[in-house]
Amino acid sequence: MNLSKSTGDRPSEGERLSKRIMQLRDCSRREAEQYIEAGFVRVDSVVVQEPQFRVTTQNVAVDAHASLLNLLSVTLILNKPMGWTDGLEPLPADRPAPAGRPAPVRRPPTGPRNVRSLLTVAQHSQHDHSGVRLMKSHLAKLEASVPLEHEASGLVAFTQDFRVQRKLMEDMPFMEQELIVDVRGEVLPEALIPIERALRDERLRLPDFKISVGSANPERSKLRLAVKGSHLGLAPYLCELAGLQIMAMRRIRLGRVSLGDLEEGTWRYLSEGERF
Repeated sequence: MNLSKSTGDRPSEGERLSKRIMQLRDCSRREAEQYIEAGFVRVDSVVVQEPQFRVTTQNVAVDAHASLLNLLSVTLILNKPMGWTDGLEPLPADRPAPAGRPAPVRRPPTGPRNVRSLLTVAQHSQHDHSGVRLMKSHLAKLEASVPLEHEASGLVAFTQDFRVQRKLMEDMPFMEQELIVDVRGEVLPEALIPIERALRDERLRLPDFKISVGSANPERSKLRLAVKGSHLGLAPYLCELAGLQIMAMRRIRLGRVSLGDLEEGTWRYLSEGERF
């Protein structure tokens, strides 16, 4: 589906598309912008989602079934690649150029890549079965609250819904997250005895967790770690106790929401029936 018309085809004169929609629908400017951003507007049969797009004599049409009733705040689930930041920090913004001076050349960011840069139309998973209509406005004003290790991959949540954000922040101490930890070599159940001892040692004050061997072969073993709350560094600490070398970590579940088969580096909408 075309989400916007090429900027190269935009006329330099004319009126804003939002103004034309205000006339066609007899609505407010904000409502006109919402119709456009929701993908309900076509200019010469091409979907345009930019309210500032300028039109002259083109044919402008609004979907006959267009409705603003279901344009609610959304929550996105992203599969963070290993080595990317978790998005709790915003993307660095360019400083505006002082008056009378040319804009500075944008330099590539230094340091770890921010996972927020993956919240784009291009990175929307082709296997998203939520049925939510993609809008560019869904990719703005997104909040994150549950951190994930820089070295780990997996589920990261972003939301525009203050109710979801409040639940993730207030209920996180009681919400279980599950990680798959890949370690080098074959791990037998008895190799986890040092970890079990540490859990019983009240002096260490470790959070309640469950750890088990999911699969094992001479080259690689998979451990399943389930723990309530956010405890950065817990998995590396436990593996160090047992003398295990971590090869990869991946968060596959947060509360009742699972990562599923979401491709790494892509995102999907939280479906209507999903709850953390």
